[in-house]
Amino acid sequence: MAPARLLDLTRLMSRLGKGPMTGVDRVEYAYLEQFLQLETPCLGLVRTAAGFLLLDHVGMTALRNGRLDLTRNDLIGRIAWRRDPARGGAEAALRRLAIARCIKRGLTRLLKRHLPPGSSYFNTGHANLDDRSLRQIRAAGLKIAVLVHDTIPLDHPRFARPDSVEPFRRKMQAVASHADLVIHTTHTTRAQTEAQLAQLGRVPDGITANLGVPVAKPVATAPPRQPYFVVLGTIEPRKNHALLLDLWAQMPDPPGLLIIGGRGWSNAAVTARLDALPADSPIQECVGLSDGEIAFLLQGAQALLFPSFVEGFGIPALEAAALGTPVVTSNLPVFQELLGEFAVYLDVADSYSWMETISRLTMADNTDRRVQTPPQWAEHFRLVLTRM
Repeated sequence: MAPARLLDLTRLMSRLGKGPMTGVDRVEYAYLEQFLQLETPCLGLVRTAAGFLLLDHVGMTALRNGRLDLTRNDLIGRIAWRRDPARGGAEAALRRLAIARCIKRGLTRLLKRHLPPGSSYFNTGHANLDDRSLRQIRAAGLKIAVLVHDTIPLDHPRFARPDSVEPFRRKMQAVASHADLVIHTTHTTRAQTEAQLAQLGRVPDGITANLGVPVAKPVATAPPRQPYFVVLGTIEPRKNHALLLDLWAQMPDPPGLLIIGGRGWSNAAVTARLDALPADSPIQECVGLSDGEIAFLLQGAQALLFPSFVEGFGIPALEAAALGTPVVTSNLPVFQELLGEFAVYLDVADSYSWMETISRLTMADNTDRRVQTPPQWAEHFRLVLTRM
């Protein structure tokens, strides 16, 4: 029996019925799409409240296509997820499709029965990164590959949810103890991640492979106030929306500013300022947009503004560059690695430079723009799958 690849799909399952995919969701989805195209046998692993489920090609395809009835809950789902019926329905749907299941302490036996030694387990969503799960996977004879998106909760705990730092540290301890390969998305994040892993006692073998950044075809939506700028990403403290709100409050005749992204956590002051904006404000929150509508608004903007305090990758900046939209970012090494000379880099503490740059770009001609080709998933998987 030829070695197989096992992809952890717990995160995607947990996000069903919860709105648009996040950046981490999209990475796990890209792996799912790629694994379904491989000639190598592949299976999916999902942890539920009652234990683990094993999915074959049929179950993985149903999850990829979103063809799951989340309304047909079962007794386990109703009991375990009384306050989250979508999660209960998702688990129930996959139980009906699973080719095998086990309680949480029975994972080694399940995997030995269905996957030969020498198979590989891939985790890209950070679910199930705990000592017991990874120990059982290793005991079944599988090699373990983990994609670590970043270590922001450890490097910059003030930008993480207060209750997430120690759980994240335990996840990274499990990676340090059990991973055969860590997949890093940039050289910058690799250096930061390996520094944290060293403190945790072991630095596993690593590879650097940029994430693929597919750009949606623009789909026309209601034209905003012209000219306008865009800031794209969850409204959370590290994204530094407060800087832009301060700048717009100082402008006598400000351009439009579209804030695209859901509201996050620990950001009461910013959300209060957004709630207080008048209906005719040049600043507008945009929610519920499709990928194509976001691409349309990005393409028509004077620039994407990205004043983050810290980032692990920065997909919106690469999407904007691929559409030919100028990018103004904070001067973070990860942006400089990915964007090179395409972007304008500014210190987040230098509000004058941000104001001057925005004023200049407000008057810029959009007819002659250069485009930067974004990283591709094909190259990512070429690098990764030759190692595992």
